[in-house]
Amino acid sequence: MKITTINQAMDFIYGTTWKGSVLGLSRIEELLRLMGDPQKKLKFVHIAGTNGKGSTAAMLASILAEAGYKTGLYTSPYIEHFGEMIQINGKPVSDAELISHTAFMQPLAAQMSDAPTEYEIITALAFQHFQRENCGIVVLEVGLGGRLDSTNVIPTPEVAIITAIGLDHMAQLGNTVEKIAGEKAGIIKKNGAVVCHPQISSVENVIREKCAEMNSSVIFADSGAISPTECETDGQNFSYKMHKNLRIPLLGEHQLRNAAVALETIEILRSRGWKISESALKNGLRNTQWQCRFEIICKSPTVIVDVAHNPQGIQVTLSTLEAVCNGAKPIFIFGVLEDKDYEKMAQLLIPHAEKFFLVTPENPRALPASTLEKCIRAASPHADITVCESLQQSVKLATQSATPNDVICALGSLSMIGAIRALAVTETRPKTAR
Repeated sequence: MKITTINQAMDFIYGTTWKGSVLGLSRIEELLRLMGDPQKKLKFVHIAGTNGKGSTAAMLASILAEAGYKTGLYTSPYIEHFGEMIQINGKPVSDAELISHTAFMQPLAAQMSDAPTEYEIITALAFQHFQRENCGIVVLEVGLGGRLDSTNVIPTPEVAIITAIGLDHMAQLGNTVEKIAGEKAGIIKKNGAVVCHPQISSVENVIREKCAEMNSSVIFADSGAISPTECETDGQNFSYKMHKNLRIPLLGEHQLRNAAVALETIEILRSRGWKISESALKNGLRNTQWQCRFEIICKSPTVIVDVAHNPQGIQVTLSTLEAVCNGAKPIFIFGVLEDKDYEKMAQLLIPHAEKFFLVTPENPRALPASTLEKCIRAASPHADITVCESLQQSVKLATQSATPNDVICALGSLSMIGAIRALAVTETRPKTAR
């Protein structure tokens, strides 16, 4: 059946024909070959890491678009709408484009004896879209790991980036940060240029060894060269090395480090002939749009949504909460997936929590909220906990329990944050209006 509607296109992308999450490059290579290898006609900035990939990608895409380049941005997963994952100059892929791309891909994927995964289908679709639209450059975020991630079929990128590395997806990538770093460093290709977020020494060594093996240059962003000047609830000002009077709309010290990585990347792109003025750099940073990264969506009470979904991310969120919210103990809306280190995440949150509203994310891998409650009670028997039947109930009860001076922070799973954001905006609008 030929794909002619957006529902048919979505059914194709998320169809039961495809495998689940299976690392490897053979299937995506075959699918792309059948499609004419669109990825070979594009230039890339390739980004791997545990945390900060998306924020760094969003900053870079904004700068490059401001500089006048037709800039593709591929990130995953989406927060609210599928099109968020595949954008050109901030514009999500349209329904009509998705119908066209999937109709083209459908008979080709059907030829494959080893069926592709869902993520491989989406990645191939993204390459097709960017090539058809003649993108000048694509900012490409790794989905999982690096070495065997579907995005790693590209030729040597203009720059390869490795953001902050921590313990996550250990079943697939290894149980130490050094092993995980080795998988992330798999995106480093021969004779390339690499920019890295500051890392602990053992991780830095892994990356440097890979760069030496591949004859690639490497620069680590310098945390000591970041000079914060002002932080408000809608953004922060800073300088980095020769770049003065910069502003980003993203909150938290970690976002300044991500911005430093983006700035180092821009310097390499300039050295390779990309024309990026200082005004384009400043305006691109200032105009970066990236939802649900410690995003304050309303005040009185203050409601924050954040995609922190591993212990490293939780620690960063807590640090930012302390800085932005003057030490107030937040009300947490918290839900996790069962394959995450939820016990460690809970242990980190407990000392800082006024109360918990626990939810079961809408995901097949979700940890039941009742199980999460037992985990928290084991560590803190007297914690104030409400187990909620739905995301909607969690938002309603949390906002009803809050005073105008309270802080509500929703976090724990990417698969619920977009829905909670939409619910919270609706739930708190009357209070804000008053």
